[in-house]
Amino acid sequence: MNHVAQRLLTFPLILWGVSLIVFFSIRLIPGDAITAMLGTEAGLLTPDQRASLARYFGIDQPVHVQYLNWLGGLLHGDLGVSVTFGKPVLDVILQHFPLTLELAILSMIIALVVGVPLGVLAATRNERLSDLVVRILAMLGQSTPNFVLGLLIVFVLSVYFGTVPAMGVFTPITEDLGTNLLQLIFPAITLGFAFAASVMRISRSAMLDVLGDDYVRTAHSKGVSYWGVIWKHALPNALIPVVTISGVEFGYLLGGAVIVEQIFALPGLGRLVLDAVTHRDYALVQGTVLFIAFNFLLVNLIIDLLYVALDPRIRLGNR
Repeated sequence: MNHVAQRLLTFPLILWGVSLIVFFSIRLIPGDAITAMLGTEAGLLTPDQRASLARYFGIDQPVHVQYLNWLGGLLHGDLGVSVTFGKPVLDVILQHFPLTLELAILSMIIALVVGVPLGVLAATRNERLSDLVVRILAMLGQSTPNFVLGLLIVFVLSVYFGTVPAMGVFTPITEDLGTNLLQLIFPAITLGFAFAASVMRISRSAMLDVLGDDYVRTAHSKGVSYWGVIWKHALPNALIPVVTISGVEFGYLLGGAVIVEQIFALPGLGRLVLDAVTHRDYALVQGTVLFIAFNFLLVNLIIDLLYVALDPRIRLGNR
């Protein structure tokens, strides 16, 4: 628990560093937030109207003053007001986050359900035809960009099946399960394909290492069945590197898969950040990036705890 407490204590420092980087970096992008928000209508504003808008959104003050004001609001749970949506940033983030969270979970489920069994199969059939097939699939998955697979799925569905994936809207899973899955299954497959390829390679390599350990040979000598040794003794230890890569990948997915969300027109966090940068929505960019960073830290902490669950020999306090 000491390690967990130490990690929790570092959260504020890391988030503060992230806030500094994102706050000042976004302001290096040329352009005016008010002009980006109103477009051609910005030219119709009088100087007093423009000054009033700048004052309302807090961008009329020096940058360091803006940062201190934003940081003060952040300590009270206020991430500011989005110039694009005209409402609190936190409300906008929470409105778009469920889609990204569900997409990340579906992608991880696909990757683990496909990648782990195939990786184990390849390791137990080392240098055989099935091993070669799995390795080719893994190489293909890792070398194919997500946007290529996504565009290919859209092309095949539209040309050969006369339909296209549901795009541009999001139906929560609590409202209509069938519609929700139809909207997210193809984006999840697009993201999960490359993810599964990485899981295949890692699980295969880890299983090959574990299968040569003494405790595996001891289990065989005690009369435990071959697959009993594989699934009950070898696999839990082989899963540790799989958990590591899954945690890192899941953290990235929680940040939003920008390209895939663009291809399938999904209103998730990735697309939200991209639109916020385009419209110079400083508060929304800052709040969303900080929210993503917090999620990434939380996922890494959970991964550390999973290490102990999978292998009791690991003691976080001694790491």
